[in-house]
Amino acid sequence: MQPLRGRTNAPSTAARRGDRLTGDDVDAFADKRRRMVDEQITARGVIDPVVLRAMRAVPRERFVPSSAAEVAYEDSPVPIEEGQTISQPYVVALMAEALRLTGRDRVLEIGAGSGYGAAVLSRIAAEVYAIERHASLAELARRRMKDLGFGNVHVIHGDGTLGWSERAPYNGIVVAAGGPSVPEALRSQLAIGGRLVIPVGASQQVQELVRVTRIGPDDYRQEELGTVRFVPLIGAQGWIGRTQTVGTPETQPY
Repeated sequence: MQPLRGRTNAPSTAARRGDRLTGDDVDAFADKRRRMVDEQITARGVIDPVVLRAMRAVPRERFVPSSAAEVAYEDSPVPIEEGQTISQPYVVALMAEALRLTGRDRVLEIGAGSGYGAAVLSRIAAEVYAIERHASLAELARRRMKDLGFGNVHVIHGDGTLGWSERAPYNGIVVAAGGPSVPEALRSQLAIGGRLVIPVGASQQVQELVRVTRIGPDDYRQEELGTVRFVPLIGAQGWIGRTQTVGTPETQPY
């Protein structure tokens, strides 16, 4: 671990306003990223060096509203546009590690949100396709990918529960929302040997994070990875029309 500098690692007022960052701002956020990985992620058992390198590389502060940049690296979800949240850093790393990706893989992400998760996956896999049901969020994510140079991320506006068959099969599929069951459309778009990581549960408040591995044309193996809380998965094969009881959106370990 690199030692932190002997100064207060707080971004400047310009950074908080969303103006152009100074060299000191860039250094301060880099320090926050290093501490995030060391204190929130590796300390909880995520050890894949490729995942850790990706988490250190992606500027999380660029994927939240400028007013939230100061809290981007806290150990919690952060609110973004459209009443959604950017997932807790540990959860992003945990799910990325659970996918067991290689640099040759094609990945599908359901629930692109601000684009942060897709950006992290893009530092691990060859191509990332990310679906977002909110048109405004999808457009913001596309703009961020272009501005930040994440050229292997493709953001699609649509119903994520139906997947994206145009680029199937996928070596990995990750779902950043909790559904009542594993959508059949997503299972069918997995490559043989591919892995699907998704929160599933009868309750919209608490789910079990599961990994589904396709081991044959009609054979799947499912593993439980732990209890989590996610925003509901909305769509034709999700919680459509059944979200009235949902409370404050969260994405974090339970």
